[in-house]
Amino acid sequence: MRINGTAYRTIWPAADGRGVEIIDQTRLPHDFVTVTLRSLTDAATAIRDMWVRGAPLIGATAAYGMALAANADAGDAALAAAYQTLHATRPTAINLKWALDEMMACLKPLAVSARVEAAYGRAAAICDEDAAMNAALGEHGAAIIADLHRRKGERINLLTHCNAGWLATVDWGTALAPVYKAVEAGIPIHVWVDETRPRNQGASLTARELNWHGVPHTVIADNTGGHLMQHGLVDLCIVGTDRTTRNGDVCNKIGTYLKALAAHDNGVPFYVGLPSPTIDWTVADGVREIPIEQRSPREQSHIFGKGPDGTVVEVQVIPDGSQAVNYGFDVTPARLITGLITERGVCAASPEGLKRMFPDRG
Repeated sequence: MRINGTAYRTIWPAADGRGVEIIDQTRLPHDFVTVTLRSLTDAATAIRDMWVRGAPLIGATAAYGMALAANADAGDAALAAAYQTLHATRPTAINLKWALDEMMACLKPLAVSARVEAAYGRAAAICDEDAAMNAALGEHGAAIIADLHRRKGERINLLTHCNAGWLATVDWGTALAPVYKAVEAGIPIHVWVDETRPRNQGASLTARELNWHGVPHTVIADNTGGHLMQHGLVDLCIVGTDRTTRNGDVCNKIGTYLKALAAHDNGVPFYVGLPSPTIDWTVADGVREIPIEQRSPREQSHIFGKGPDGTVVEVQVIPDGSQAVNYGFDVTPARLITGLITERGVCAASPEGLKRMFPDRG
């Protein structure tokens, strides 16, 4: 995708061939800053502290984290320790474990002397595969938007929650890939952007992306979506997911479940965009089986913003002495989901739908 006319991915090899460049997403939307990861510790910090976030990008960063670890020590014990270090950084997004398993499957059969080059090669391939899957997903989602536009004959109003765009993946995005593909095809579209408290990833990241790409959009408070749907101002919703069960339940940023309930009550189609590595074939019941990350209460009690002098500052928004809790995700049951948009096409959010779409998986 492009930033001020320059094409970027969200993660790419450094010029020296051993470090890895990322965009520090904690500095967005006001500052565009890149960081070079040079060690396993750097990669683990980037994932844990959300310099990178979004399930596909977490997986890609973990893959490169294994390559950075191998560059220091490619022995069996060191790789096993690196796997555990990276796996412990974020508990909810299944792409993290998927990427780590892919790296270990690639490296373990090899002689230690061959592992470093293989590690960097497999990490790069995981990034290329993610970009290709999301581009294909975008085409399938754009077809849904195009069909709505043909029937409506007017601009399409789409609501999304959190950030499931280019910044959450290696390239294109999941929920936003259909938007970018639809815009490329000349379909008029406007995006309602949930601010997505507590980290404001909609207001700071989704809005930043759409602004860069010239896509009309409006940032709204998280509680506004239901009102807009009641008044016919939302044509469809598309969100992303950090983990999808084999039964079609979807775990995504906290607040997604409430949007799905409002969409269901108002007859608004509710789609989820996901590349297949986001499917956890080992889990059936998302509500009971997916671990829900609880992050620092400070993300709820404090907020960052730009002051009148242009300085970015952190301020406290709750009273001294009040407690805060910060659940990172919730689970939307499959019954509330119109369809799952994948790189292979659109399927029902059900065991049968997923099995038909991915007969070679699970």
